[in-house]
Amino acid sequence: MDSTCGTRTDAHGDPTRTRLAAAVASAVIVGAGLALRAAAAGDVAKYGGDALYTLLVLALVFVVAPSTSPAKAAGAALAVSWGVEFLQLTDLPAHLARQSTAARLVLGSTFNAPDLFWYAVGAVAGWSVVTRMRRAGARPPR
Repeated sequence: MDSTCGTRTDAHGDPTRTRLAAAVASAVIVGAGLALRAAAAGDVAKYGGDALYTLLVLALVFVVAPSTSPAKAAGAALAVSWGVEFLQLTDLPAHLARQSTAARLVLGSTFNAPDLFWYAVGAVAGWSVVTRMRRAGARPPR
């Protein structure tokens, strides 16, 4: 807390710093996903990618809404990830994937129930990291 005005001055109290940190985290997560695909195969690449997908969505929540609580951001990221997965029960993602590489990367094309678990792993991991970072950034009043 700032002793002159009683407001929070740590990183999560500053929307610009939060947005910047979330944008950097987004780039790192995309890089980690690409590296995972290059270095691993099979279930490790697939399910690791699922967890990273949800982490990316979580980071993007903070880019858009930096004052969101870690629990709400994780919940939103999980809801988006599960929503996209359940959308794959329709023909729409497969149709769009045939038309666009970007759509294929974002929406996938085929429903796979185990993905739901790995999205939850990503949401919990993201919640945990953000919560710990915010606690570490909190400073006692001066």
